[in-house]
Amino acid sequence: MVFSSVQFLFVFLPLVLIFYYAVPLRLKNWVLLGFSLLFYAWGGVRYTLLILVSILCNYLCGLAMERWSAPALRRAVLALGVVFNLSLLGYFKYYDFFVSSLHSAGIGLLSVRGIVLPIGISFYTFQAMSYVIDLYRGQIAVQRSLPRFALYISLFPQLIAGPIVRYCDIEASLPAETRRADSADFCYGIKRFIFGLGKKVIFANQLGSYYAVITSVSPTVLPWQVLALGSVLYAMQLYYDFSGYSDMAIGLGHMFGFSFPENFDYPYLSRSISEYWRRWHITLGTWFREYVYIPLGGNRKGSARTLLNLFVVFFLTGLWHGADWQFVVFGILMGLTVVLERLFLRKILDKLPRLFGHVYTIAALYVMLTIFGANSLGSGLKTLRGIFTQQTGAPQYVFSQFVDGRLWCVLFLALLLCGPLQAILPPLRRALYHKEDISLPGMVLLIGILLFSIMRVTASSYNPFIYFRF
Repeated sequence: MVFSSVQFLFVFLPLVLIFYYAVPLRLKNWVLLGFSLLFYAWGGVRYTLLILVSILCNYLCGLAMERWSAPALRRAVLALGVVFNLSLLGYFKYYDFFVSSLHSAGIGLLSVRGIVLPIGISFYTFQAMSYVIDLYRGQIAVQRSLPRFALYISLFPQLIAGPIVRYCDIEASLPAETRRADSADFCYGIKRFIFGLGKKVIFANQLGSYYAVITSVSPTVLPWQVLALGSVLYAMQLYYDFSGYSDMAIGLGHMFGFSFPENFDYPYLSRSISEYWRRWHITLGTWFREYVYIPLGGNRKGSARTLLNLFVVFFLTGLWHGADWQFVVFGILMGLTVVLERLFLRKILDKLPRLFGHVYTIAALYVMLTIFGANSLGSGLKTLRGIFTQQTGAPQYVFSQFVDGRLWCVLFLALLLCGPLQAILPPLRRALYHKEDISLPGMVLLIGILLFSIMRVTASSYNPFIYFRF
């Protein structure tokens, strides 16, 4: 179940809100926990047991770390917790990729099992691991209540697509008696949710439908103009999809009294790849900085070690996104680019007009996201080769078959609203995201976005492929 589905908008969300605000204070956490587990079970009942095991094991690690004060025992518990979480993630997400790669190399020691990736495992595993590590560092207090800890791990707004919420972010809000969602918070939550829903339904879904048509055809037979357009569509779809989910999660959190960290800050306005990662999926970047980069030594052990640490972080960031070779290559390219920026590129960019930095960043992202979003590494490389060699493609595929007036309209608005218009009009950015009273024009805009989004969600008979004739 996704936030933009009919089931969520018209059944799940109304029910959880009604029950949450109808029950007495002592039952509110139980309502949220029950609905969160139901939300997770909707995507696969058999994997509900997996998240429950993860909750229990990390909870027991926390209790053991509190009980045993000896440094050696605490380190042992920390190691056990980290190994457990990484093993869980590694098996379900990377086992088949690892075995398939061995088979490709002619090594058939293990068999591919066809493991289905449990939804949200990349997010809740990182959250659980951050809890154990922060507890070992003494940065947080142990959570003795199993239901509260279970709520932290399984809270449905951020379970599927983030943001990655560290325990310290919501520790004070976990007890129901300390959590309040007044009318201002609730209204702000509605506003953020509607903006996120609009991003997802109006932009991401529609741009994604056109991109799906392009990627359904081999890149070797498409003209370069279509391939180039496809890469732009994917970059826009990825931003609006991911940032839309984050907005909806933040909005839902405010409806229940939780304040989740921001996850996007107009990343396509960046002037370097390093800056891009400070603006894109901010909570993931923060997690890798706190739990990988700094423990490796950060920038405290000399320039060479700093560069190596940066490369490792971005390599792992790429691999975190998926188990396939295009994600490995994406991480390597990101790591090398950040290292080069640290060595000399950033100094050059800082001396040039701002426009050069923006052009460089967009060009670098264009290449890397083309690989990232392809069906495979081979497909991504063929797409780039087709674009840069300006291949003509097969005669039966022409550019006009893949575009129409609706695409140009949606794409123009998407390009305008992914940051440029907000940079030109700062009051617009403030009106979108700050906790201010909504003006009458803003209210009309919200209602319009909501109605149009609902129309798109309920139009189940919509099929983007009927617009194309091959």
